[in-house]
Parts: sequence; C-alpha cells; structure tokens
Amino acid sequence: MTLERKNIVTCIILFIVTCGFYGIYWLYCIISDINTISGDPDSMSPIVVILLSFVTCGIYLLFWVYKAGALLDQKAVESGRASESRAMIYLILTLFFLGIVTCVLMQDSINTIADDQNNFVNNKPVF
Repeated sequence: MTLERKNIVTCIILFIVTCGFYGIYWLYCIISDINTISGDPDSMSPIVVILLSFVTCGIYLLFWVYKAGALLDQKAVESGRASESRAMIYLILTLFFLGIVTCVLMQDSINTIADDQNNFVNNKPVF
C-alpha cells in the first residue's frame, strides 16, 4: 500500500472549522499511515488506538505518540536523514496539550516518506 500526501494547511483549516472533529479523522489517517510505514501486519487498528486513548483519558495516546515518533525517527535514519528525537518531541508536545502540532509534525514526516516512495517508484527503470 502506498502513502498519499496530505496538505497540512488544509488539515489545520478543517480541524479549526469542524471544532476539532476533523482531528479525530486526521488522527485515524495518521495511525493508518504509521501502520503502513511500520509494515507490521499485527499493528493495532486506528479505531482501537483512538478508543483506548479516550478510555484512558489520553494516557494510551501518549504511549502511541512516543512509539510512532520512534518509528518515524528510525525510518528517517534508514533513508539517510538525521535523527530528530521525534519520540520525545511528540511526547512533550502532546503532554502540553499541543496535539495539533504533533499531528502537523507527524504528517510532515509521513509526507516526506510518501515523497521518497513516489520518487523511488518514478525512478524505477522500465523494461
């Protein structure tokens, strides 16, 4: 499955206009993309992650954000970019109720990985 880029500005505007309801869908998409990036078929479904986050009053979300940041950092290093300590950044931002910034940063990392995948596919030799 391939990753698709999302326009971050559009996501932020939709988040504001819908009073945060779009944020739940955006988080669902980010979780799905992280599962695709991880390549782990046993990853938790986005619905389970969101429900556990609500049930645990956000504690599970903190765990998931840290885990997702570590995975995105690992993928960045594998593709030749520098490690940015994403796990800690995402965790701290989420702890201080800046989840929208966390989503923006995650989406930016996902967009970068999607660009890398698209460049790899487009530069493939055709026989």
